[in-house]
Amino acid sequence: MTRYRATRVGELLQTEIAHLLVRQLKDPRLSMATISRVEVSADLRHACVYVSRIGSEAEQQAAIQGFEHAAGFIRSQLGKLLALRYTPELTFKLDTTIAYGVRISSYPT
Repeated sequence: MTRYRATRVGELLQTEIAHLLVRQLKDPRLSMATISRVEVSADLRHACVYVSRIGSEAEQQAAIQGFEHAAGFIRSQLGKLLALRYTPELTFKLDTTIAYGVRISSYPT
């Protein structure tokens, strides 16, 4: 199995999770959250979903907790939507690259 397939599956998962976030997940902790990227293991059984959230540290952690709470629902919906042999086990992590970029750009030149 090539890494190309894992990349394509990751992009597909990112799209479908974003659609679920907009249409079906009504948790207020998930407002203003964005799925920035999804990394899938080579065997397609595990996926790490990176979540970006504007706000304070407490709001960001609440968004991660909201996604962890909804992980079973998201995984079951992905299983119904996607034609994969195994629906990947989802783990959610906070994506800090936007905050890092803002911090770097704020340095005086």
